Amino acid sequence: MSEFVEYLHEVFEHFGPIRSRKMFGGHGIYHNDLMFGLVADDELYLKTDKQNVALFEERNLGPFEFVTKGKATKMSYYAAPEEIYDDFEQATYWAEAAFSAALRAGEKKRQQAARKKAKSKPSK
Repeated sequence: MSEFVEYLHEVFEHFGPIRSRKMFGGHGIYHNDLMFGLVADDELYLKTDKQNVALFEERNLGPFEFVTKGKATKMSYYAAPEEIYDDFEQATYWAEAAFSAALRAGEKKRQQAARKKAKSKPSK
């Protein structure tokens, strides 16, 4: 684990306990078993959705992108603002916004799975 990833435990101390998991050359950052952050090349990206992405775009914080087979793909994780590293209240604010997006994404997936399951049941 990189020193940066270890430091995030301190950054998010007021938000609550986090854990990290290696993935694809980076790390996923989790709270209550939901991934709300992504670390790539020692840069933190936070989960976004339609409800919170404007917070990031207003500050010109860009999305995490990767290239595969010559095609760039943008993910729903945007660069974290620099002030979270110096201001734990800001760290908590941004972590809560990202975690809320992760919660909403999880709920959406559960609803989609339930609809799919209901469709696959044979009619009586």
